[in-house]
Amino acid sequence: MCLTGVDYFSTLGYQPGIAVLAAGVLSPVATVVLVVVTLAGALPVYRRVAQESPHGQGSIAMLEHLLSFWKGKFLVLVLLGFAATDFMLTITLSAADATAHLVENPHLAGVLGGHRVAVTLVLITLLGGVFLKGFTEAVGVAVVLVGAYLALNAVVVAVGLWHVATEPQVVQDWTRALTARHGDPVMLLLPALLVFPKLALGLSGFETGVTVMPHVAGAPGDTEERPAGRIRGTKKLLTTAAVVMSAFLITSSTVTTLLIPLPEFEPGGPANGRALAHLAHRYLGSGFGSLYDASTVAVLGFAGASAMAGLLNLVPRYLPRYGMAPDWVRAVRPMVLVLTAVAFTVTFVFDADVTAQGGAYATGVLVLITSAAVAVTVSARRARRHGGTVAFAAVSGVFLYTTAANVAERPEGMKVGACFIAGIVAVSLLSRLGRSFELRATGVTLDDTAARFVRDIAHRTIRFVANEPQLRDAAEYRDKLRQLRADNDFPEEEDLVFVEVTVLDPSDFEAALEVRGTVLHGRYRVLTVRSTTVPNALAALLLHVRDLTGRRPHIYFEWTEGNPLAQFLRFFLLGQGEVATVTHEVLREAEPDPERRPHVHVG
Repeated sequence: MCLTGVDYFSTLGYQPGIAVLAAGVLSPVATVVLVVVTLAGALPVYRRVAQESPHGQGSIAMLEHLLSFWKGKFLVLVLLGFAATDFMLTITLSAADATAHLVENPHLAGVLGGHRVAVTLVLITLLGGVFLKGFTEAVGVAVVLVGAYLALNAVVVAVGLWHVATEPQVVQDWTRALTARHGDPVMLLLPALLVFPKLALGLSGFETGVTVMPHVAGAPGDTEERPAGRIRGTKKLLTTAAVVMSAFLITSSTVTTLLIPLPEFEPGGPANGRALAHLAHRYLGSGFGSLYDASTVAVLGFAGASAMAGLLNLVPRYLPRYGMAPDWVRAVRPMVLVLTAVAFTVTFVFDADVTAQGGAYATGVLVLITSAAVAVTVSARRARRHGGTVAFAAVSGVFLYTTAANVAERPEGMKVGACFIAGIVAVSLLSRLGRSFELRATGVTLDDTAARFVRDIAHRTIRFVANEPQLRDAAEYRDKLRQLRADNDFPEEEDLVFVEVTVLDPSDFEAALEVRGTVLHGRYRVLTVRSTTVPNALAALLLHVRDLTGRRPHIYFEWTEGNPLAQFLRFFLLGQGEVATVTHEVLREAEPDPERRPHVHVG
C-alpha cells in the first residue's frame, strides 16, 4: 500500500492548492464531490479490476480481449501510451514538485534558486538508483517515507482544524464568501460538479494499485489460476488507501481554504503548490515546517516509485509478447535505465514546471480510469449482472464526462498522450519488423502419430512438403506431389510427408507448437500445426526434427506468386506470404552453421 501510496498520498503536496485555484472558496465542496466519486466510483471499479486481472495486468488486459487480431493489439498500444503518460508524468511531475518545495524553503531558496531542472534530474536519478538496487529495497523505502509523511500531515491538519474551531470568524468569512459568490447554498453543487475535472489528480494511484498485485502476498491455498488471497489483499489495499486519502483530501482542503487567503495560492504566492507546507511553517514554526518540507520532498521525489513499478510490470507483460520489444525489456535494470532516460527528456521538455505537466498527467489518469470503468461495465454485462452493469455504466459516464471536460480545457494532455502513443507504436512496429525472422516458437511437441511419422522417415532422407491447405481432398495432394516431382526431379518412390500450418492470430508473436499427425485418403501422411505465422513455424519444426533424429531434413516449396514486397507485408501482418524465402531466413538466423542447417528447396 505504501508503494502505491507514494504516488497516491503524495498528491497532498499539491492537491489542496490545485483545488483552491480551480474552485476558489468552493474548494471543500468540490473536494467532497471528488471523494464521493473516489469511494462510489473509482474504488468499486478497481476492486472489480483486481478480481478480473489478478496478475497485475490491470484494465488493459480486460480491454485487450474486446477486440481480436491487430485491432486488439493496437488498442493495447494506445492504452499503454496513456499509461506511459500517467506513470512517466507521475515521476517527472512529482520530482518537479519536490524541487519546488526545496526551492521555496526559506533556508534553501538562496542556494537552489535557479537550478530547478538540475535538482529535478538529481531526484529522478536517485529514484532510478533505488530500483537498480532492487525492488524489495524500493518497498522498504516507501514504507518509511509514507508512514512519516502521513504522520506529519495528520499533525498539520489537526493543528489547522484546531485553528478553524477556535477562530469562528474564519468559518464566518468563508460562508459569507460562499453566499456572496454562489447565492443559494443548494446551488453550490452545480459549480462544484463543473470544476470537478480540474481536481482529477486526486484520483491517481488506483491503476498502480492493481499493477503491483503480483507483489501482494496471497493465501496458502492460492494458485496462479485462482489467487483468492491475493485478490482479497489487493481489495484491502485499494480500500484502505482510498479511505485514508479521502479523509486527508477533505480535511486538508478545508483547512487550507479557510486559513490561507486566496491571493497566496496564485503563482508566485507562498502557498502556491505547497499549501500544507505553508500552514506548517506558519503555525508550527520553521523547524517543524522544514521537517515537513523534507518529508514532502522525500515522498514527492519517491512518488515515481509506484509509477516505475507499474511500468516495469506493464511493458514487459505486453510488448515482448507481441514481438514489439526485445527480450531484454523483461529485465528490470535495463528497463530502469531506459525509463530514467525518458523521464530526463520529459523534464527538459517541460522545464521541470509542475503546472505545465498537470494537464497531461490528469489526462493519463482519467483515460486509464475511464478505460477501467468501461472494461468492468462490459465484464458485468457479459456475466449478466444487470445491476452491476447499470451501476458501472453510470460510473463510466461520469468518467467519460470528466475526461472530455479535462481534454477540452487542457488539450495539451491529449497532445502529450498522442506523442507517447506515437512513440510506442513506432518503436513497437520497428521492433516487430526487426524480430520477424526469429523462430517465435516457445516449444515444439509431437503427438504419437507425428512422432511415428518422423521416426519412420528418419531411416531414409527426411523430406517434407509445405502445403497450404485448401479443400484437402485427394486431388489436392496428388496434384501437389506431381508438381513437386516435376519441379525438383526426384523419383516416384521418394517418401514424402506433408506439413500444413494454420494461422490462428497473426498479431500474436510467439506460441507453443503442437504438431499432430494424420493420414488422409488412406495414403497421404500429413503433419498439422497451428501457429501465429507459417514460415517461422516450419523453421521451428525442421530444427526440432533435426535435433530429434540427428539428420538434416529437407523441405520443398513452390514459389509464392506476386510482388515480393506485397507478399512480405502479408507475412508481416497476416503470418503468411513469401513463405519459402522467409523460412530460409529464419533458419539462417537460428542456425548460423550451413552444414547443420535444414535444406530448403523451391521450385
